[in-house]
Amino acid sequence: MSANYEVRGNVAVITLDNPPVNGLGHATRLGITRGLETACADANVKAIVITGAGHAFSGGADIKEFGSPKALAEPNLLSVILMLEASDKPIVAAIHTVCMGGGLELALGCHYRVVQTGTQVALPEVKLGLLPGAGGTQRLPRVIGVESALNIIVSGEPVPSELLAKEPGQKLFDKIVDANVLDAAVAFAQEMADVHPLPLVRKLKAEHPNAQAYFQFARNMVGGKSKNFPAPLKCVDVVEASLTKKFDDGMRMERETFIALMFTPESQALRHAFVAERATTKIPDVPADTPVRDIKKVGVIGAGTMGGGIAMNFLNAGMPVTILEMKQEALDKGIGIIKKNYEAQVKKGKLKQEKLDERMALLSTTLNYADLKDMDLVIEAVFEEIGVKETVFKTLDEVVKNGAILASNTSTLDVNRIASFTKRPQDVIGMHFFSPANVMKLLEVVRGEKTAKDVLATVMGIGKKIKKTCVVSGVCDGFIGNRMIEQYSRQAGFLLDEGATPQQVDKAVENFGFAMGPFRVGDLAGNDIGWAIRKRRYQEKPNVRYSKTADLLCELGRFGQKTGAGWYDYAPGKRDAIASQVVTDMLDKHRASLGIKPRKISDEEIVERLVFALVNEGAKIVDEGIALRASDVDMVYLTGYGFPLHRGGPMNYADQVGLFNVVQAMNRFAKNPQDDATFWKPAPLLAKLAAEGKTFS
Repeated sequence: MSANYEVRGNVAVITLDNPPVNGLGHATRLGITRGLETACADANVKAIVITGAGHAFSGGADIKEFGSPKALAEPNLLSVILMLEASDKPIVAAIHTVCMGGGLELALGCHYRVVQTGTQVALPEVKLGLLPGAGGTQRLPRVIGVESALNIIVSGEPVPSELLAKEPGQKLFDKIVDANVLDAAVAFAQEMADVHPLPLVRKLKAEHPNAQAYFQFARNMVGGKSKNFPAPLKCVDVVEASLTKKFDDGMRMERETFIALMFTPESQALRHAFVAERATTKIPDVPADTPVRDIKKVGVIGAGTMGGGIAMNFLNAGMPVTILEMKQEALDKGIGIIKKNYEAQVKKGKLKQEKLDERMALLSTTLNYADLKDMDLVIEAVFEEIGVKETVFKTLDEVVKNGAILASNTSTLDVNRIASFTKRPQDVIGMHFFSPANVMKLLEVVRGEKTAKDVLATVMGIGKKIKKTCVVSGVCDGFIGNRMIEQYSRQAGFLLDEGATPQQVDKAVENFGFAMGPFRVGDLAGNDIGWAIRKRRYQEKPNVRYSKTADLLCELGRFGQKTGAGWYDYAPGKRDAIASQVVTDMLDKHRASLGIKPRKISDEEIVERLVFALVNEGAKIVDEGIALRASDVDMVYLTGYGFPLHRGGPMNYADQVGLFNVVQAMNRFAKNPQDDATFWKPAPLLAKLAAEGKTFS
């Protein structure tokens, strides 16, 4: 049983006990109802208190039961709340720390609510493509007012309990205390023991002085911010029902809408991402209790764009950082950019000046490797060339103390080879940040063949501390993300060969939901970076075919936004991508040299070729063990490459399309004489799953 029962004087206390956040799983719900039955049958019990053990009242649904029959098994949460309301003995919720989702709905079903300051209150279901399904949309507006309730429901963001305990018209809690909330709730319950009739939220009336105009305004605002996601607008509809319908009719509408949203691809994608993000921390041979190394001081080699961004992550987490550069000029420039980034946050009101000062005080600089000798973690962020990496790691091996972790920010190079430059390969690991490193959530943690388990566990923990989504990758050229993006980029090039324009390809992909198309991304990142990688690959993989269009572009010196010209033209000081006649002429000349007659290519074909290129390479990566699971591939693309969240990542999207259909499309592409037929041979894992009617998930 995941709920405990005790009696304090004449008050029964039911304590939810399902770590870590007292999720309302079936056993917990059953424990609550049995506790209620016991309390109601005991003549000596005059009142009941419900609270949560540990560090939460309740975080809502139990994620371990997502999608399983147990999630809906009786007593479901609706049934539990009906029991609360039906009690003839007052029930007080003793709320602390976390009260979210079903936990808040449970509290709203109680007669009274006592809260401890600092509690985070939320109805976050919209973040899973859903809406509250156990009365939240009908009860919360009746207690705190329609506008406040709708803001909480549509945003899904937590609100401090103090903001919901002040105004009489927006008072969610009957009492707020600074400590010992359970004692306060028991005392309050004793006071209310003889009070009748008992207050029920369902009996309150939701009101608004200008409801029609307000809800029209709300729809306009929510609709503009919720493109591709149906749940936020549905939240508006159902909250409006708390004003226009009887309580039971509003509850019926809430339930019907909840069930309908549950089956939308958008909700499925969001729930997949929610579970996938938590799965990234699970490494089969590295238990959660693996001892970790103490990381107090961090060194960063390189004060450029990546080095500076990496340093900011640790400064933000309150960790001292020492940045090393070879020249004072480069060091000064890098530190200036870090300070400028923080000052921009201060100007926008996102950071206080004293915080800026604190963070800059944690930053020190050096031109001497010897000053890194006492670092616990050193991350190199130097030029992406193996000879440069060799010099850095040989020097670190000589200088830095034993037991320190030596990490490379390489995006494609062999981490095993980098580790071999040291006498301590067990201490070497890849930490591939994504640009801008202080903003992007993804951190690819590259595990070398000799990387120690405690090193891996330590870096995963540090990644969490600096608020990154960490995905473990094995060693291969490009790891997970860049290995896949190579195939995506190759297909984009072949599309240009065949007749598409950069703007058509970008628009098709952006309409699909990507933040930016491949050619706009190339211009932003710098086309010369991809050029350097391709030159290396031409030597290492001479049999792999590429379109020559990107090389021709670079030969013209069109490296992107930094040169004012790439796949697009750019006006000085602006980032607007303008279609380029130079590029059009270049493509026409290139096609003519190959004897290719341009053809009309549909947006559907563009999207399928680019996305299924990701899927096929992703399947190989999972099959080879480079990624631990298909959902890890999805997290790389959702958090590092702008893949549309409402599609749940490339592997999840392939599951939604149907792997049989993906394979059929690939077979069609293989017949295209201008494409690479060998690439479109389905990966063994993809072919196997498609033949068996299974999915990656």
